[in-house]
Amino acid sequence: MILKALFLCCLLLVITGCAETDRTSIAFGLNTAPVTLDPRFATDAVSYRITRLIYKSLVDFDEQFKAVPDLADWEQLSLNHYRCTLKNKNRTFHDGTLLTAKDVKATYEFVLNPENSSPHKGSLQMIEAIEIIDDDTLDFKLSQADPLFPGRLVIGILPEKLILSQHDFNKNPVGSGPMRFLERKDESRLTLDRLKDNQVIEFITLKDATVRVLKLLRGEIDLVQGDLPPEIIKWLDEKESVIIKKKRGDTFAYIGFNLEDAETGNSLVRKAIAHAIDRDAIIKYVKGGAARKAGALLPAEHWAGRPDLTGVKYDPEESRSLLAQAGFNNTNQLKLTYKTTSKPDSLRLATVIQDQLKSVGIKLDIRSYDWGTLYGDIKEGRFQMYSLAWVGLKMPDIFRYAFHSDSIPPNGANRGRFIDARVDSLIEIAELEPSIEKQAGYYRELQQVLFDALPTIPLWYEDNVLAIRKDVQGYTLSTDGNFDSLQYVQRK
Repeated sequence: MILKALFLCCLLLVITGCAETDRTSIAFGLNTAPVTLDPRFATDAVSYRITRLIYKSLVDFDEQFKAVPDLADWEQLSLNHYRCTLKNKNRTFHDGTLLTAKDVKATYEFVLNPENSSPHKGSLQMIEAIEIIDDDTLDFKLSQADPLFPGRLVIGILPEKLILSQHDFNKNPVGSGPMRFLERKDESRLTLDRLKDNQVIEFITLKDATVRVLKLLRGEIDLVQGDLPPEIIKWLDEKESVIIKKKRGDTFAYIGFNLEDAETGNSLVRKAIAHAIDRDAIIKYVKGGAARKAGALLPAEHWAGRPDLTGVKYDPEESRSLLAQAGFNNTNQLKLTYKTTSKPDSLRLATVIQDQLKSVGIKLDIRSYDWGTLYGDIKEGRFQMYSLAWVGLKMPDIFRYAFHSDSIPPNGANRGRFIDARVDSLIEIAELEPSIEKQAGYYRELQQVLFDALPTIPLWYEDNVLAIRKDVQGYTLSTDGNFDSLQYVQRK
């Protein structure tokens, strides 16, 4: 810890120039730039969190992950028929035009058009027709019953006239959210205008965590959320100018397996690996205590969560026994490859897991890649093991997307090629169940089946951590890590 502090202090001396003293903006330090500012294509966490500020959607979610009205109220007229009624407030686009049912229809029809290749098409493919009743009202008619349909209406609404003119919403976004786009000179700096008071909000991309921290201490940025090593967080917490805040999060970290592989397709091997991982030690020493153990994809507070599932118990003796049952021993050692990103924290975690598996007789070959290469390999099934995280999960339709046999890429995210008739059946039954209470029961049963089969190893839910300068206040952390509190943050 002392060495880390000395290292940071040396870097402070190396960086030349004076901290900004006349800056009136509120600057948010990002670890990665948003991939797109067009909500029809946004899938990464940063893009989603920033587009929420620029655009409004019909529906949002509460802290229990239940759908709640945003731009519109809804009513279910029949099993296959939903009516949305736009509210009178917050319905003006940043170009001054009124948001109407025509804009909603144009937005969703663009997403549903296969020629546009929107990644959100799959979750909306049950929409059979969208009919406008009047400027304030429109109907969604579905090809099949879907009790969770309102929760799918979360795409930011765009102006119809700009959609038809093929406007580039990534370069010049126009929405109806609390912030208006000002400029994006390059990938490293994005500027928004908070409409209620014209406070300028800057997003500055600084990939290196140490650089972000140094700029925070110098007052060149005002807040940093997430992606900070625990030792730096602890060091920052001792600084007079900075406050550290934490909140339980729902980002789900896991290890994935290729079920078509001879070794990782063996359930005994997967269970042996799960028993060999000491998550308590990793959470304490690697994550700095900023996580809680997970046993299922949905967190305990979710309306369909399983708070009783906290993961596979650390038991190296049981791990060795399972490996022996699978035919592996000192003379026939299990050797596996583990793919991860080249980010320092990912490599650090991979090295710890490598050491823990070595202690039970498993040799792990770590292979690190840039994000694009890793993601491509995972989608194509070119792996034995990998580690990733799901961010911002709200809907239990993630189970179809990630585990149904029909969702093997490119048709979904069943990247491990997991096929289980019981899992498919539970997903299909749950999707058609009109009672939310009964539906929750099916999803809870499904999570138990997945826990027993272990197509993936649930690791933990990561906490959200904020480092913010003391002269900036009003920012509250959310469970899903969104940036919504930038609507309220103020400098003293």
